[in-house]
Amino acid sequence: MSTWPVRMNSFLDIRVNGDRLWSTLMETAEFGGTPNGGICRLALSEEDRLVRDWLVACASKSGYHVGIDDIGNIYIQRNGREPTRLPVAIGSHLDTQPTGGKFDGVLGVLAGLEVLRTLDDRGIETEAPVCLINWTNEEGARFAPGLMGSQVFAGDVAIEAALKSTDTNGISVGEALRAAGYAGSERAGDRAFAAMIELHIEQGPMLEARNVPIGIVESAKGQMWSNGLVQGRESHAGTTPMDLRRDALTAFAALAIEIERIARSEAPAGVGTIGVAHIGPGSRNTVPGSVRFSLEFRHSDGERLSAMQAAAEAAARQISAARGVTIDIDCFWQKAPVAFDANVIRAIAEAARKCGYETLRMTSGAGHDAVAVSSIVPTAMIFVPCKDGISHNEAESATPQDCTAGANVLLHSVLELAGAHSR
Repeated sequence: MSTWPVRMNSFLDIRVNGDRLWSTLMETAEFGGTPNGGICRLALSEEDRLVRDWLVACASKSGYHVGIDDIGNIYIQRNGREPTRLPVAIGSHLDTQPTGGKFDGVLGVLAGLEVLRTLDDRGIETEAPVCLINWTNEEGARFAPGLMGSQVFAGDVAIEAALKSTDTNGISVGEALRAAGYAGSERAGDRAFAAMIELHIEQGPMLEARNVPIGIVESAKGQMWSNGLVQGRESHAGTTPMDLRRDALTAFAALAIEIERIARSEAPAGVGTIGVAHIGPGSRNTVPGSVRFSLEFRHSDGERLSAMQAAAEAAARQISAARGVTIDIDCFWQKAPVAFDANVIRAIAEAARKCGYETLRMTSGAGHDAVAVSSIVPTAMIFVPCKDGISHNEAESATPQDCTAGANVLLHSVLELAGAHSR
């Protein structure tokens, strides 16, 4: 069928089907749904396989091309009028935390599906193809590291290392991919994209507090992840005098307070978190001899991020000397702050303007797949509010209206970047 180019203004009235989007959000929430209203859908689990199968079935029914790469990323492509042009990518992830909610990541994938369906409903042919992506293991709750599919795609994590990563039961990513049927034949990173946009709930309180429906994410904070070990000396809790103890736990407590002080001194741009601490030997009547812990710093300024890490290491040396213990902090992963692409940001801003939504320019404190691929693809993000800023929690909640608003801005961003014709 012949097509003719039309002015973008002729598409101003186009909106997604918000009821259909909400219906798919609630339908897919059954895959791994919890009694408390959340989702437990760990990467490459049976629940993840089921929701992936559902997505692929929807894509096949609509006639879209489905591709799967060797880390299990799913690519669902709607062809454009000019198939040689690089596609515009949209999407996020379908895996969740063990006590996750219905929207983190999921909204970005299902809103992307709704964009493709809306283009079909309205008979719109984009000039460039549009590719919906479900990235593998964004959460990192079952396999480390998180952002696995997008980092392998970007070349920041080797596919060989990713496939060997194991869960707590000793099952490797490679084994889980084969068992789920998602060990694809494509090589991750072989595809190229003109741009990528990820729609996501904010996972913070700013949009809701300001009653603004759309966040335009211009940048993301840098991150430094460390593992730490405090080594003291185990001794009898009843017979060891307080002044002769080399208590690893109290030394760790002193360090934790210092970490909080360091992070507070960099607020609001900087944050610091100790999310894991394992005390050894774990006996009621033994002075703790060791504490293994995690440490994470985030900051929007790369130099200040490094300064936070250096301050923590200096505090560790001081506490070690004062308390007769040793504290080692090993930084094993870091990501510099990311500035998203100005042209993609402009497209999102223009889309929000056309749709009539108020916006807020933002920096993401969380890591996302868009952050991982930004080094090789022009990228930006759209945020929508979530209730009380709560995420990674079964109570995570977003309104149908805000989800629809985000999907509308995603749709018009795609029209802006991919170009469009009526059939």
